[in-house]
Amino acid sequence: MSARASLEDLEEQLRGERGKVDVAVHNFSVRELVRMISDEELNAAPNYQRKFRWEEADESLFIESVFLGLPVPPLFVATNVGFQWEVVDGLQRLSTLAHFLASDNEEAQLIGRPKPLRLSGLEKLTELNGTTFSELPRNLQVYFGRQPLQVISLTDKSDRQVRFDVFERLNRGGIQLTAQEVRACVYMGEFNDFIEELSEDPRLKSLVKLQRSHQNDGTRAEQVLKFFAYKNNGGAFDGKVERFLNSYMGIAEESFDYRRERQVFNQALETLYQVCGGKPLLRRQTKVTPLVQFEACLVASGQLATEGIAVRHVSPDWLEDQELRISSSGGSNTKAMLRRRLKRAKELLRGDRMIY
Repeated sequence: MSARASLEDLEEQLRGERGKVDVAVHNFSVRELVRMISDEELNAAPNYQRKFRWEEADESLFIESVFLGLPVPPLFVATNVGFQWEVVDGLQRLSTLAHFLASDNEEAQLIGRPKPLRLSGLEKLTELNGTTFSELPRNLQVYFGRQPLQVISLTDKSDRQVRFDVFERLNRGGIQLTAQEVRACVYMGEFNDFIEELSEDPRLKSLVKLQRSHQNDGTRAEQVLKFFAYKNNGGAFDGKVERFLNSYMGIAEESFDYRRERQVFNQALETLYQVCGGKPLLRRQTKVTPLVQFEACLVASGQLATEGIAVRHVSPDWLEDQELRISSSGGSNTKAMLRRRLKRAKELLRGDRMIY
């Protein structure tokens, strides 16, 4: 291929990808942004950023920067259903503004703070140390409230996968979000609420034993998502787990039988719960649940429930089965290996094949 042809291909690819992104740039005053939060035009409490919160010393330094007119990174938001803006990047900055402008304890509690922010540790505007917004002279309150901040919005015309990529890239810094936490924000709606609800089932929590760092990072919700995605759309799996799950979130938003699927999930979960004796699904000498093996067993249980086949005579050592372990080990995210482990899990749950 010639250099010219290669360049033309690159330009075409760039135009195609850029066409999936639609953004707008806005400027809002501090007071207007805080008003938008209180009026729920701007969702400044997304659960995907729940892990990180500034200390009051950090908040004070940010407030000082706004007072001084120092460059502040733009806020990044995404447009959701109903044209509400969801904060993608800048939650701590927005929360700090709302914390500072809170006029009393009740307003501060709306953003999870016990009382309004009292500035401290400032090295430039030292006269502000020890003050709250309501204690400032009126002219300084007006000045601060009028300070402008730039907002970049990803509109509802942008491709969903692009939205996912943007969320992931912007939040790849200190927060270290999991794919499911990002997915829960990008694909907000009835189906996401549904899998979040099912992920709180006590039986699932009992079966899936996780390291402490994964207790609240969406890991269980992702297991529920995988159950429905592999059970209902496994034929479309191409080995790219993240994009496969993203795609299924979009599919389920359009068409999903919540009543029927809840019944199947409950039956599959109860079967696995009984097979494991109400204890975590663990192999010998392991302390956490092998998740690929778990998802295969739960999906297989769901397939058997859908087919009306009873689970019976499961061997006590079924989780040690070599075929199930090999097909669930590292490098097993291929279509062939998915079929292989689901087939073996169904055989083991039916009790119609010997352990080997």
